[in-house]
Amino acid sequence: MIRTRRAFLRTGAAALAGSCLAARRMAAASGPGETEIKCLDYGRSFICGTAAFNNVRFWVESRTTIFDDKAGTATSYYQCASCKSENTFGEKDLFLADNYDFLPILGGGYWLVFRRPARLSDRYRTIRKAEEMWGEPRLLLHDAAETTRLETFEAIRDATAAGLAIVTQTEIRNEQMGLRAVIECPSKTMNISLDKNMYQVDTGPVAYPDLQKTFDPQIACLGVAFVAFNAPHFADFIVEQPTALVEDGQEQGQFYHFSAPFSLPAKNTLLALGRLSSA
Repeated sequence: MIRTRRAFLRTGAAALAGSCLAARRMAAASGPGETEIKCLDYGRSFICGTAAFNNVRFWVESRTTIFDDKAGTATSYYQCASCKSENTFGEKDLFLADNYDFLPILGGGYWLVFRRPARLSDRYRTIRKAEEMWGEPRLLLHDAAETTRLETFEAIRDATAAGLAIVTQTEIRNEQMGLRAVIECPSKTMNISLDKNMYQVDTGPVAYPDLQKTFDPQIACLGVAFVAFNAPHFADFIVEQPTALVEDGQEQGQFYHFSAPFSLPAKNTLLALGRLSSA
């Protein structure tokens, strides 16, 4: 067990550097245009703060790795689970009355924090250097010990019925920009049609990367989205953004909502954590 603040800082820096090196090794091992990533065990992966005022622990909910094939770099971004705005360590009234959803993403030396109140806000997106938030982050990440690639409907059906955790990896790309991204997340909802021999993943939130241009810092390209797919070659996304409330043809106001769905060519991989009895 790590007990001292100095040890926390040392371990956090090593873990953060290690995650960047690991991402680069993934790209190098597979070659340009091909990526093989060992998935996380999402039940055991966390990011911790090291500041004395709050050794916060966030559960990692998804990982998006962006590959810049022109520069030969790869960076992983870890989207953490949401919480609500709170009076942290208060004596009472622990939730703020003017409340908002709080969702952090870490990567590339920065935190990107989404604060979603009931109305539009200029604080919806904020980016700060990682150490300025809760001290140097300490990454407690665990790869899945054993995975089974699910390549047929029958395998997906059987893994779902067996209660195995399923992790999906969706790779999208912009050839002109030389950018690719692998969006990895545990499949929280899996639809299975025995009549049609079809599956459909619908899960989120995930960190969706805008690959249409370059951003500085790169973490600014990320938005909060859900992903759905039922085939290996495409994925549909719906991104949280300012959305108009329209009643009887009249706009009543705007708020943050998941809207304007779109579809992209993609390479979808499904991995079961564990082994199918028939595999």
